[in-house]
Amino acid sequence: MSQIIKVAVTGAGGRMGKEVVKMVLEDDTLQLVAAIDPSKSGQDAGTLAGAAPCGVSVTGDLELTLVESKPDVLVDFTTPHSVVANTQLAIKHKVRPVIGTTGFTPEQITELDELCKKQEIGGLIAPNFSIGGILMMKFAAQASKYFPDLEIIEYHGDQKLDAPSGTAVKTAEMISEVREEKRQGNPNEHETIEGSRGGYYNGFRIHSVRLPGVFAQQEVIFGGFGQTLKIRHDSYERAGYMPGVNLAVKKVMEYTGLIYGFEHFID
Repeated sequence: MSQIIKVAVTGAGGRMGKEVVKMVLEDDTLQLVAAIDPSKSGQDAGTLAGAAPCGVSVTGDLELTLVESKPDVLVDFTTPHSVVANTQLAIKHKVRPVIGTTGFTPEQITELDELCKKQEIGGLIAPNFSIGGILMMKFAAQASKYFPDLEIIEYHGDQKLDAPSGTAVKTAEMISEVREEKRQGNPNEHETIEGSRGGYYNGFRIHSVRLPGVFAQQEVIFGGFGQTLKIRHDSYERAGYMPGVNLAVKKVMEYTGLIYGFEHFID
């Protein structure tokens, strides 16, 4: 790739943001031009990420930074409370958003897609950037054609803000594209403790586990006559997501409109 892609990272002081900063600094085809995190303003972005100083100071005002640094891409790993406004600001200034933060509604995704098309830029919202995680979702959707009875169990640390996870929701959506709605279980089932059967989605259940010491895992369990099938993916560290983020930053330059789901970037 001959063109250097200028990248801004918001949430640069967070655990995922630091990994993104390091990934960008290690790729000669990418250039870190801005790092945004109000709580870390003034610090060198490279030093903050545990790398060598890079000469890019962390700032606190996203819009002002976008105007001054003129990035091609904004990578966002912040919080569900701020990500929609961050994405809107990026699109307003014709900066392509690559979003790893979850919490968007379908209506918001549609609105952001329209804004991207109006600005003639690409964008990506990806609940999961892990190659293995994407394959897990694809395999689960394929298996649901033959095993329509299933449940999803996802595990994350106790500080995660949303439940179910964006990955679980995306998995459920991909399954529902190929599986007709089928209400599972005993029709006379009764929960003696409310919520014990998990969240209801298109006939099956999603369970969210939140515990300290857990990073990110998900399994989809299928049941059939005389057999079960389990498809599981485990993530052990944040660096494992970076090859996917790297690919997304480069591929988003080729699109117009907002893409929902990293699986669209994988053949």
